[in-house]
Amino acid sequence: MPQVKHYGVFQFKDGVDQAQIDTCFREMVGMVGKIPGLLEMIHGPYKSSEGMNDGFTHGFIMTFDSPESRDAYLPHPEHERVKEIVVPCLERVVVFDFDVA
Repeated sequence: MPQVKHYGVFQFKDGVDQAQIDTCFREMVGMVGKIPGLLEMIHGPYKSSEGMNDGFTHGFIMTFDSPESRDAYLPHPEHERVKEIVVPCLERVVVFDFDVA
């Protein structure tokens, strides 16, 4: 069964400070161990001179043990709770999933 990589990029709203950004990612990392099948969550700010980030400043990658675990994560109460913290801080977000054999 393939793992799923669930990755995204964030552009935070003007006025969102580093403490709020840190809180967003701390809450997201905190889902590991609370949501079955969520194996890992890594994140960081954009760090390239290429300039292809289109205004997005931070990215994350989550690894799920299966497509079914990813599907169960989406409506999970812990995910919904974390979204209430993160989403109001965002100007734009893109999320993209793919399977890894």
